[in-house]
Amino acid sequence: MSFWAVFVKRGKGKKALLALIFTYLATSVILRFEGQRNTGLRKYTIYELVNYSSAQPTFINKVASLFQVEERPLLAPSLSEDEVMAMIESQISNLPFKAWQRHKNKKCSGKACVKYPSIYELRYNNIHWQTLRTSNGTFHLYNAFYDNRTLVEEKPVIRILGMVDRLQPPETYCQLWIDGFETAIISPVTNYAYIWEGSWGNHRENVMQPYLITCRMPADNINLIPESVSLVEKPYDTSTTNLRVIDNQPSSGEKEDFAVCVKGLDVGKDDLSVRITEWLELLFILGAHKVFLYDLDVHPNVSKVIHYYEEKGRVEVTKLTLPAEQPNIPGLIHMYFKAKIVNKRQNEVIPYNDCLYKNMNRYKYIVLLDIDEIIMPRKVLSWKELMETVVHKGQENKKIPRSSYAIRNVYFLDGMQEPHGYASDIPKYMHMLQHVYRAEHYTKPGQYVKCFHDSDRILILHNHYPFKCIGGWCSPYSVDTEVAHLQHYRSTCVGELKKICKEDFMVNTIKDSAILRFRNDLINRVQNTLIHLGFIQHASHNATPNTDGIM
Repeated sequence: MSFWAVFVKRGKGKKALLALIFTYLATSVILRFEGQRNTGLRKYTIYELVNYSSAQPTFINKVASLFQVEERPLLAPSLSEDEVMAMIESQISNLPFKAWQRHKNKKCSGKACVKYPSIYELRYNNIHWQTLRTSNGTFHLYNAFYDNRTLVEEKPVIRILGMVDRLQPPETYCQLWIDGFETAIISPVTNYAYIWEGSWGNHRENVMQPYLITCRMPADNINLIPESVSLVEKPYDTSTTNLRVIDNQPSSGEKEDFAVCVKGLDVGKDDLSVRITEWLELLFILGAHKVFLYDLDVHPNVSKVIHYYEEKGRVEVTKLTLPAEQPNIPGLIHMYFKAKIVNKRQNEVIPYNDCLYKNMNRYKYIVLLDIDEIIMPRKVLSWKELMETVVHKGQENKKIPRSSYAIRNVYFLDGMQEPHGYASDIPKYMHMLQHVYRAEHYTKPGQYVKCFHDSDRILILHNHYPFKCIGGWCSPYSVDTEVAHLQHYRSTCVGELKKICKEDFMVNTIKDSAILRFRNDLINRVQNTLIHLGFIQHASHNATPNTDGIM
């Protein structure tokens, strides 16, 4: 930038004009001196002076010395209180900052008056949780939602997602905070939906149990949507929790087709950046509108990939922690989950159900997947075409609509491809495209399935199927394996099947090239992304991604 430009930028009005005049006079003196010394005395136009100052790095220092301009480091301005609050809201989405700003100075009187809880007096736990301690157990609350779906009985209701260290939580109440109201509206909790099966383990007191907590909007206020909700043991207690009520609606006014939800990612020690790029791009090709990821502990290169897609609007990343006294130290989280698999599974249902309720109004189908799984349509090219077929088929001889459409699991294990070699015309780093041999036999019906869940009908979800549905029992439909299946890419079978893995799955394998229908498009998409991120230099089948030092 020229010295003239510097003055224009720094000055204002008449001061800037005076600065220009003095700059012109000073530079004329210096340049006349230099011209006399080097090329003879001559006049310089102001345009020549500006160009000269831009081209000579030391020249600006000469002029600056005449005015004794001190060079100072450029420091970022201090953030205003509003900017700080906006930053916190973006990171801790369950805090109702704006509502608190409106309520914090309001006063109410009388026996039925409840004071709006100050954000300074809430009990925070591991950043993303709020804590309620009662006479019979402790609640750790994660998020709250407004649920006005057509099939919900006595709608609308408020749902609170959290964990409680009791098998039978105590009686509690919701304090519903509505803009314009002097105090809270009190509504008793009507249901604790247990998001677990006792036979799976950890069915005992003093272990954090996952719940969906429900309270109804009173009839007098049925058309109002609370800004936030507090959970208390007694109706008029001053609460230590206050969760912003989420009511996400589709931006276009209509639901998109498919949202993919992924549990808390625990891949801090593994650089899966290239694998996850291939996985995401294949999901988008098949028809996923957006992928929702939860970040527990993620490798820096994986973080770089998912934030790239986040900027493109195709991925949403939510930072996640474990509640109560569970570890949240990177590395130790993975060790903890490995040692306590049941605790791991119980924690996983929180992001699954959080994703369901954030997207129940925005997407027709919620699909829970791991980053090593793909639902592959075998006769059509997209999930949309697939669902048009299976929804019609699932309704045959059935009076009520299906809640979910279950896709059976089949293994594409690493060792299955090795005896057959790898394709020379496909980049070596394209793991799924390079692995086209799978087990001949599927895992048993109902085991390790993944589903397309109808967002209008699901109350609570598990990894593999719905726990409970709205309006009664769930009605999943098992999709024929000739129509679609779940391609599961692993090094070996899951722990429960390791003893029978070789005999039941590794011995008999067959080639399944359904994925190769998307080969050219997938390769181009992945290579363009890897080049953009600096993982490869150019598109080549022989290129090896270099992610060293890119963290």
